[in-house]
Amino acid sequence: MGITDSTIKASKATKAIFLVCGLGISSWAPMVPYAKDRLHLNDANLGLLLLLLGGGAITMMPLSGVLAHRYGSRVVILFSALLMAVTLPLLLIMTSVVWMGVVLFVFGSAVGTVDVAMNTHGVQVQNRYGKPVMSSLHGLFSVGGLFGSLGLGFLMKLGLEPITAAISIAVLLVLIVSWKYTSLFDHATEKAVISEFSSDNGDTATTSFSWLTGGVLFLGAMCFAVFLAEGTMLDWSAVFLRENRGIEEELAGVGYAAFSIAMATMRLLGDKLVARLDSRTVVVAGSLVAAAGMFLAVSTPWMITALLGFVLLGLGAANIVPVFISEGGRLKDVPATVAIPAITTIGYAGQLAGPAILGFIAYHFSLPIALSFSGLLLIVVAAAYAFRRNV
Repeated sequence: MGITDSTIKASKATKAIFLVCGLGISSWAPMVPYAKDRLHLNDANLGLLLLLLGGGAITMMPLSGVLAHRYGSRVVILFSALLMAVTLPLLLIMTSVVWMGVVLFVFGSAVGTVDVAMNTHGVQVQNRYGKPVMSSLHGLFSVGGLFGSLGLGFLMKLGLEPITAAISIAVLLVLIVSWKYTSLFDHATEKAVISEFSSDNGDTATTSFSWLTGGVLFLGAMCFAVFLAEGTMLDWSAVFLRENRGIEEELAGVGYAAFSIAMATMRLLGDKLVARLDSRTVVVAGSLVAAAGMFLAVSTPWMITALLGFVLLGLGAANIVPVFISEGGRLKDVPATVAIPAITTIGYAGQLAGPAILGFIAYHFSLPIALSFSGLLLIVVAAAYAFRRNV
């Protein structure tokens, strides 16, 4: 089937949704130091609070597949993205730890839901296109991460109150989603693409436990480790730069911005890179570069080397997850429509829940040691994938 105008529009709309998700979740990064000070939290308590964000995401991720199957991905994307936008400003005004936890849980639920729905929709767009597009989609997520991490601080530098800046970002999210909603595949079109794709691959109906296979669990675990590194940047980079490198609060988001610029650039080039190199090279070399970047950031005392380390982390990790998701779509023992949501769910658990673990490590040891643990996991990814590809 040729590429139609509706497919092109759906591709552009999907890129916009990835941008919205990146913008929304990364806007939380520069808010973390404010929340820590406002609620008088230590590293361990902050890590526990962040666990609620991940808990909300993990709770909704499995349900998002059911909702998308019943109502279509675009309906799920619409409502979850709007909920994300509404709860974002509330993260700056909660003065109670309990209510902050509730809002973080709801915010995480919205983020987790839109994440799975947009990746599921992105896979259908890629199927209809017949060529790799996942790296560029995730590239737009990283572009959103750049603007989100810098946007709040920039608006405050212009003289806006933090809450006004957050509301401005939320309004922008609502406008983009409302504008692009109708260009996404409707439920009927999405079902047709899924049916066509399943038929092409000989997929048949499976039980609810069909995702419990070695291939899915392995790719999910690898995604968990890589997403944990991304979540580390989201939740802890601003705190690290402020408390360990002495940067001003308004500029604390620059670390995540440097990471996001590098990741966005590499991902926007990633489709061609993945087509030229084999998956082993992309994953193994990328994981080692990313680990080296994390170790450079935490082991040297200078701001410039910390930012350089975050850049290397972004460059190395950029195309690993798109490779894993694409490989999940080629598993012979599990339909792609089952494997990809499962892998994504396990992976994003690392991004949204994993950094809470680092809070406890930071409390009992130090934040640099906690970040180094994330770098160690990236080395494990490189070794595990290299061994798996050689057997």
